Amino acid sequence: MPGLIGPDQIRAAADAALALKGVDGVEVLLMHEWGGLTRFASSSIHQSTWREDTGLRVRVVSRGRVGVAATNQLTPEGAREAAASAKEMAEVVSPDPLFPGLAPRADVPDKDAYDEATASITPEDRAEGVAGLVGQVGDGFHAAGSYETTALEVALANTEGQFCYQPVTSASVTTLISGGEGGAGYVESWAARAGELDLEAIGRRAARKAADSQNPRDLDSGHYEVVLEPAAVATLVAFLAYLGFGGRALTEGRSCLSGKHGQQVAAPAITIVDDATTPGTSGATFDFEGTPKRRVEIIRDGVFLDGVYDRRSAGQAGKESTGHALPPPNPEGPFPLNLSVAGGDATEDEMVAATERGLLVTRFHYSNVVHPTQSIITGMTRDGTWLIENGEIKHPVKNFRFTQSILEALTNTEMVSKETEMVSEFFFSASRVPAIKVSKFHFTGRSDH
Repeated sequence: MPGLIGPDQIRAAADAALALKGVDGVEVLLMHEWGGLTRFASSSIHQSTWREDTGLRVRVVSRGRVGVAATNQLTPEGAREAAASAKEMAEVVSPDPLFPGLAPRADVPDKDAYDEATASITPEDRAEGVAGLVGQVGDGFHAAGSYETTALEVALANTEGQFCYQPVTSASVTTLISGGEGGAGYVESWAARAGELDLEAIGRRAARKAADSQNPRDLDSGHYEVVLEPAAVATLVAFLAYLGFGGRALTEGRSCLSGKHGQQVAAPAITIVDDATTPGTSGATFDFEGTPKRRVEIIRDGVFLDGVYDRRSAGQAGKESTGHALPPPNPEGPFPLNLSVAGGDATEDEMVAATERGLLVTRFHYSNVVHPTQSIITGMTRDGTWLIENGEIKHPVKNFRFTQSILEALTNTEMVSKETEMVSEFFFSASRVPAIKVSKFHFTGRSDH
């Protein structure tokens, strides 16, 4: 069973790269990740995998030119060879006039994000959890999904004197229970520690949704009030982050929020923050350049304040990095990995009761961008959609395709739930989001499924 490499061994390897001669600067990024994945279908486990990966990326700066090389060999020799390769690349590429320099020495916030029990969980442990989930499935139904546990240690060292190191863990469960007459129930749950996941409760919730979604009926497309459960809200938030929150896109005018600083872009009930220092969030408290991550209020009470920045985009904008760089080489710019949407004062039942005629939506899938600067995306509902009339859930309906501006949906948000859940739309991040009630949402077509 793998374990932590630890800062001492990492530093020993990094120092070999940092000693490279004849260059202006060297940066070493280490990511050591291991974990297991248990997949199940037809209520039976069909695959259990284990993986471990150690990656070292060396970035070399020489006369305004930048080269990056990678290796899986975490030894002084491996780091030294990667540094030499990065130097060769830096000698032949074009100069980078926007390169902001390597991160200076800075203290990184502490965070207790590593759980040894999660890091050392066995396939038998995961199988026992899956058995508890599958045990909630009723006659005529079957469960599919996955249970994954992951440990990661990340470290960064550079010739400016910065060295930071943090280990983190995470666990996630996704399940779909289907069967009967066309019904399905989906639940996803994420936690920093495997012990925080209640797989039996997850199974009961998905089974209840599957039973309640039997015999879905046709319903005309059009504009509807909607109550979006957290999994659906996570899709909107993740795509909005991709389209709007990055400092490079904001500065270059490509963001759906470019030029809207200080403007009302969502309902007053909407506050969105990125903060890696909050307990229970994923990831380290420094970015992949070694800059400490800051708490960033992106939207407060519906007003757009600012996005997130890495060193390059901060230089373009005349600001300071907020600690949101992705691993080099990175053509995309910064990205928020620890988003949360503040909870409100309602329950999901109260949202349903306040809906005259609308839809309750479990989640979206197959979502994609239609118009980036207008925050318009398209996708489909899936695994549990119901008609609401006069404040009551009437019956399940067949799935819809939607085409909708995210900012418009957030502007039309009338209610926000007290409870929030951690949900991951993109594989590399997870957001804490509530359920929301939106007064108008555009469904453009029906599906046969």
